[in-house]
Amino acid sequence: IDNTDAASASQLTIGAKKCLKANNIEMKFVAIIPARYASSRFPGKPLAMLGGKYVIQRVYETVSSSLEDVYVATDDERIYNAVIQFGGRAVMTRADHKSGTDRIAEAVEKLGGAWDVVINVQGDEPFIHKSQIETLCHCFDDPLTQIATLGMPFKTVEALQNPNSPKIVVDNHQNAMYFSRSVIPFVRGVEAADWLQQYPFLKHIGIYAYKTNVLKEVTQLPMSSLEKAESLEQLRWLQNGYRIKVGTTNIETIGIDTPADLQQAEQFLTRQ
Repeated sequence: IDNTDAASASQLTIGAKKCLKANNIEMKFVAIIPARYASSRFPGKPLAMLGGKYVIQRVYETVSSSLEDVYVATDDERIYNAVIQFGGRAVMTRADHKSGTDRIAEAVEKLGGAWDVVINVQGDEPFIHKSQIETLCHCFDDPLTQIATLGMPFKTVEALQNPNSPKIVVDNHQNAMYFSRSVIPFVRGVEAADWLQQYPFLKHIGIYAYKTNVLKEVTQLPMSSLEKAESLEQLRWLQNGYRIKVGTTNIETIGIDTPADLQQAEQFLTRQ
């Protein structure tokens, strides 16, 4: 994992707890961490132990170092009780949600807070970095931003060609033009081994932030044809005309999808 973002985080003049709009009116942020117990590849993942703490606890503590308002949204009492036990805040949600986006939308409605922006942090990303949260918040310095996410430069051609690592194409204002599992853009007349020297390919990092009213709107949208084709939820929003600002990071986190990923995460912790 590349920690070069740590220095840039210290240079930010406005921390994530006090991110401001362009007109200098303070914005209020809340982070919601969706966490399900049921998982086909790793049941009970949020409550797996990582370095003596629950995975969900490590996510919660990192996000709380940047934001004052943080909640875990879950449909399982075991996760809810564990969060309360370690001193966190949690909210129970329905079990029938098809996505984390839908779960956080219900959580925000139940909590009833007057937040301007809602950040969706995955509950299986214990190594998310404070600077990434702050970069995401600063995407809303642009008053036209409706949704924000992160991208990072690809470092190897092998990673670039992996369909499980979605690519982002952005315009000159760092707004997403398209997300794809395919390699985009195609670099014509150049061997694939040399593509990274020809174009700044961006890997999508799956953390999102939404203006609160936009979050409510996008959860009402039906699946789009592009979303169905690529199996990427964010294409639903683009296809319906929403603006997605893309912040950049140089930190690649370790997501935990399987027990093998947990072992890798344990090894990373021992090297710290």
